Amino acid sequence: MTALKPGTGGDRYIPYEERTGAESVVYFTRDLSAEGLLKIFNRISGSLSGKVAIKLHTGEPHGPNIIPRPWVKNLMQKALPEATVVETNAYYEGGRYTTEQHRETLKINGWNFCTVDIMDEDGVATLPVKGGKWFTEMHVGKNLLNYDSLFVLTHFKGHVMGGFGGSDKNIGIGCADGRIGKKAIHTIPGSSNQWSIAAEEFMERMTESAKSVVDHFGEHIAFVNVLRNMSVSCDCEGTAAAPVVTPNIGILASLDILAIDQASVDLVYALKESDRHDLVERMETRHGLRQLTYMKELGMGNDKYKLIDTDNGDKEITLAEAVKDVVPFKAE
Repeated sequence: MTALKPGTGGDRYIPYEERTGAESVVYFTRDLSAEGLLKIFNRISGSLSGKVAIKLHTGEPHGPNIIPRPWVKNLMQKALPEATVVETNAYYEGGRYTTEQHRETLKINGWNFCTVDIMDEDGVATLPVKGGKWFTEMHVGKNLLNYDSLFVLTHFKGHVMGGFGGSDKNIGIGCADGRIGKKAIHTIPGSSNQWSIAAEEFMERMTESAKSVVDHFGEHIAFVNVLRNMSVSCDCEGTAAAPVVTPNIGILASLDILAIDQASVDLVYALKESDRHDLVERMETRHGLRQLTYMKELGMGNDKYKLIDTDNGDKEITLAEAVKDVVPFKAE
């Protein structure tokens, strides 16, 4: 039997002019506020119906960079009053390793204004992985199957293993259960190193997991990426996260998971070299850009898109126009 081999090129950025295929729509606003989030959400909310789950990273204890809770509270009160925030337990020891620890962290971080469903609290379910290389099925938190629609609300940032954490990571890791699914993504069977799968293979495994979720919800899934407080560290590092040096950019929304993550990466690359250096280095050294090319190979969306400026009459704009007024990061 021939051993599986991961793809290559996860350390190379593919310029827009080298991409092929159809274009999707990605909405953009510079308005990093509760109202900005609400307005751009309304552009893609029509795909959500029935019982809605909101998948977001609620953070490790006192995590400094997560999406502000008041923004989420405002969104839920005004647009999704019946929705439920969903999470799964972590694969590593810490503030979210067990359900009991996770519940305490939710209190510490102020997520007491809404119901939070820790989806693997009562066990796991399996979703098929169609056309995957590494998996035929993925173990997810059982309660994911209780929802009709999924709103993927993502804090876009760096990631110590993934290079970057966008919508792909939010559901690829975030919906996999804390013991079986996450282990299958991160660890070579029999290895004593919990994090023994890295680079392109890790990106592919994570992306196949995300595909199982995208396929499950079909047309009833939507994505928002918030490009704010973009440390090179994931929110899973909590207060140990590296200081933020990348400028805040804005908020994106789309019905295409590849297009929104690709546009998020593109906007970072469109910054001045001095502003993008650290985050780009994190993406490339971890070979994180393989997330994008593998999503395309799996048919999860388009890496070409129209960037629609919702602040200026829905004008289609370039990446350079989108970032021309960003200012160097200053801690709030």
